[in-house]
Amino acid sequence: MSGPPLVAGVDEAGRGPLAGPVVAAAVILDPARLPQGLADSKRLTAARRGALERVIQSQALAWGLGLATVAEIDEHNILNASLLAMQRAVAGLSTRPTLVLIDGNRCPVLSYPAEAVVGGDALVPAISAASILAKVVRDRIMERLDRQHPGYGFAIHKGYPTRAHREALARLGPCAIHRRTFGPVREGLARAASSAATAVPG
Repeated sequence: MSGPPLVAGVDEAGRGPLAGPVVAAAVILDPARLPQGLADSKRLTAARRGALERVIQSQALAWGLGLATVAEIDEHNILNASLLAMQRAVAGLSTRPTLVLIDGNRCPVLSYPAEAVVGGDALVPAISAASILAKVVRDRIMERLDRQHPGYGFAIHKGYPTRAHREALARLGPCAIHRRTFGPVREGLARAASSAATAVPG
């Protein structure tokens, strides 16, 4: 006799930034222990996300994380890199799901039945939980990268194209964790190359 379905929710964080990896999470919630206050991570404060991360990790039946690097984003494009991170998150689950629900309109190639759910991070508790884990983990990564690449403000804007980030990019040029295929970064590289080519030796 088969047990209840095990639904894994999957979401990613970091498709829009100009720098840093894209991070995905997969979560199988325990129907008997659903965390209170789950919502789309973008609608929660950083403190609330941090508190929910601990609850999700302690109460979920299983959870996994996956990451796609800046090099993979530049090589495969951000959509395919996001799908790759999702594959890795699902592969990291310690329990095999019977169904995987993906936030958005595209599913990665998986060995389990999968469905895409547009707006799923606000509709499906397991996807909401995944969105929270992915966001918290990626923010933590960007805070660490800020210490390795000071001056850009990564700890504040997390790599998103804010005015402050664009100004730092124009002033300092791209660093090792900037996505070379993204327009503003590509323009910064072109400016740097042009300046180097026209520089007159002293």
